[in-house]
Amino acid sequence: MPATPSLRHPTRLAAALVTASLLVGGFLAAPTATAAPHTAATTAVRANQVGYLPDGPKRATVVTTATQSLTWQLRDASGAVVASGATVPRGADTPAGQSVQVADFSSYRGSGSGYVLAVDGSASVPFDIRANLYDTLRSDAMAFFYHQRSGIPIDASLVGSAYARPAAHLGVAPNQGDTAVPCQATVCDYTRDVRGGWYDAGDHGKYVVNGGISTWLMVNSFERAKRAGNESALGDSTLRVPERGNGMPDVLDEARWELDFLMRMQVPEGKPYTGMAFHKIHDAAWTGMPLRPDQDPQPRELHRPSTAATLNLAAAAAQCARVYRPYDAAFADRCLSAARRAWTAARANPALYAPDSDSTGGGAYGDTQVTDEFYWAAAELYATTGESGYRDAVTGSSWHTSATAFSAYGFGWADTAALGRLTLATVPNGLPTADRDRVRTSVTAAADGYLSRMAAQGYAVPVPADGYFWGSNGEVANDAIVLATAAELTGEGRYRTGALETMDYLLGRNAIGQSYVSGYGRTASHNQHHRFWAHQLDASLPNPPAGALAGGPDSALQDPVAQEKLTGCAPAACYIDDIGSYSTNEVAVNWNAPLAWLAAYAAERTTTGEPPTGLCAVTYRADSVWSTGFTATVTVKNTGPTAVDGWQLNWAYPGGQRVTSAWNATVTQNGTAVLARDAGWNRAIAPGATASFGVQGTHTGANPSPTAFTLNGNTCT
Repeated sequence: MPATPSLRHPTRLAAALVTASLLVGGFLAAPTATAAPHTAATTAVRANQVGYLPDGPKRATVVTTATQSLTWQLRDASGAVVASGATVPRGADTPAGQSVQVADFSSYRGSGSGYVLAVDGSASVPFDIRANLYDTLRSDAMAFFYHQRSGIPIDASLVGSAYARPAAHLGVAPNQGDTAVPCQATVCDYTRDVRGGWYDAGDHGKYVVNGGISTWLMVNSFERAKRAGNESALGDSTLRVPERGNGMPDVLDEARWELDFLMRMQVPEGKPYTGMAFHKIHDAAWTGMPLRPDQDPQPRELHRPSTAATLNLAAAAAQCARVYRPYDAAFADRCLSAARRAWTAARANPALYAPDSDSTGGGAYGDTQVTDEFYWAAAELYATTGESGYRDAVTGSSWHTSATAFSAYGFGWADTAALGRLTLATVPNGLPTADRDRVRTSVTAAADGYLSRMAAQGYAVPVPADGYFWGSNGEVANDAIVLATAAELTGEGRYRTGALETMDYLLGRNAIGQSYVSGYGRTASHNQHHRFWAHQLDASLPNPPAGALAGGPDSALQDPVAQEKLTGCAPAACYIDDIGSYSTNEVAVNWNAPLAWLAAYAAERTTTGEPPTGLCAVTYRADSVWSTGFTATVTVKNTGPTAVDGWQLNWAYPGGQRVTSAWNATVTQNGTAVLARDAGWNRAIAPGATASFGVQGTHTGANPSPTAFTLNGNTCT
């Protein structure tokens, strides 16, 4: 289906939308299946429907019009109350269009199955608390890519009989490719063997710009795990791939299937634009639904090379040369050769853009700003080779000092400068210490921005209020990667907390109480837009396999089903689990790749197995109270092992009090939610030290003290 709109233009419609209505039998038609209700929630208590880690954050959101704190109870499978406390009123959550409160039961460290959180007469769906919570999702999210492989039989012994199918697009009738694919008219006068790779989304197209970032994310997941000493979890014979047992880590086997395809897309020597990469390959016209890929009769076409595709190849292949070398030096050499040739070709053709109008039969993936791709590719080549030419390309790029490398919407297939930053921040290289420190600071600054956004919202989502566009769930998962990288760089638990809470959002703690991952949670998406996983259209076909991430809320309502069923929705609620809603419910490799990355990260155990120590303690003391007002002193103590450099403290007033002034901190209030920031001179709190500030405010009736505080996203005692 159509490409995700660029993160630089989150509301831009791809030209493909003109022809992207459901195709049935080759004809444009309205959806024939009965649409599922778009309101999935069956309870006001929205929790992670899979569960929580014993040593991780445990928060749920309660939809309620109550303005006073409510009592929450955590009950085990027998119904016994194992923990209780008071919710924190948050007031209006604008993206969700709801009034909410938050229950924080992070202090509970038990484990088991069948827990429910009960608040004000409502109870969450049952969930688990256990250390191995994400082990299965790690495997399933990775298996998505094997399901999406082109050019190989999908083996029932690995995926089950419902998902098995013959090899597709190998030139065996009724297929017409991909072993000798011609170009579109005027593009080239030869054919290319471009078999293999992953089908990009719910259709049968393969796109280099989406494949490049997706491959990078999968390989980066292994590279990060290896730095953390946890590579064995993604090692040989850990995943469901046919290459298991070959001595290569399974995640690298899977990524290699796409890397081989990406290198086949490179223009050969002696041809015009040699070294460039063809932008994409897909059917000449949109295929019907449902349609298994091996039954696709459409002719296939190569689309003209683009600078963006070429730089994706250069970046992914350079990363390959670095990460694969200990396991297959010959393949690493082949990757590096392809990366160098792609870089040279892109430098010679720096403005060969894929047009947005090229959207017949597949998404356009247009992108007219490629300086960020140049930066990303240079960073990967420099990290791999250490050569001065690539270093100069890095340091000479405007992105190297730009504050917008991490945009307000994170990163994505059209915004890749952040990927270069992540590599330069984590992979040993020869940048001067001050320069490397600045790069690392940019990562933590971006992560701090996401934490601030999460702290200001009832559902703890890192995206802005206008960030619910096509593929918003992929954006959430990408932001989690930045948070997790900041945790690696600093060792600060608040970043890990933030990364894990994004998983809560994807698995049910959201505006509609929907788990967006198939097979995970009581109300999980299971009608994602796909041509073979199409049970909603044909009962003989399967629903998507477990571990497939739906695109998520899209407030632009860019398909007929969304327009019919979701008109008037709040941005964070603009989602429907219907196969016809391709703008909210499609799957794509660039959304499942960060999900797989995040699942692997969340599945890692701590080295000791012990819960982390508390990082902060807060004392709130009412100094003076009169009939309509009060003053109070708030003292924050750093109980963690490292200094706090820049702090923000969040709480909510249970009695609806209003802050009118403050000293020694900058204090703002939204509804009952209060945010206090350091005053600059007191931004640093050493381990064991404290910072105090005062507030003055008004109240009506009682003046109860707040009982729950978070410091930089960490729950305080």
